[in-house]
Amino acid sequence: MFTDILKAFITGGLICAFGQILIDSTRLTPARILSGYVVAGVILSAVGIYGPLAEFAGAGATVPLTGFGHLLADGVRTAVDEKGFLGVFTGGLTSASGGITAALVFGLAAAAVFPQKDRQ
Repeated sequence: MFTDILKAFITGGLICAFGQILIDSTRLTPARILSGYVVAGVILSAVGIYGPLAEFAGAGATVPLTGFGHLLADGVRTAVDEKGFLGVFTGGLTSASGGITAALVFGLAAAAVFPQKDRQ
């Protein structure tokens, strides 16, 4: 169990450190870097690199935004195999619907528990 946690920590840390290097050394905005991470996850999944990385590192590779891109690509691949061309449009959202729903529900709960204060 300790080695699994260590692999996840190191892999996730390297992904985050690379993002911090991009923020510090380029003029890219954080939004562009985050979008680039999702696209990189899709591309790495398409060429067959991200799947083995996710199996090796577990949550260290699936939790960052690159993991979200991998999830979308994997969902589209599965839906195309099952439904044909229509799967291109439905696969990504179907595979990510649990995470998207959880983010919305927890965001709503946080907004209800911690109401926003007006800034002066």
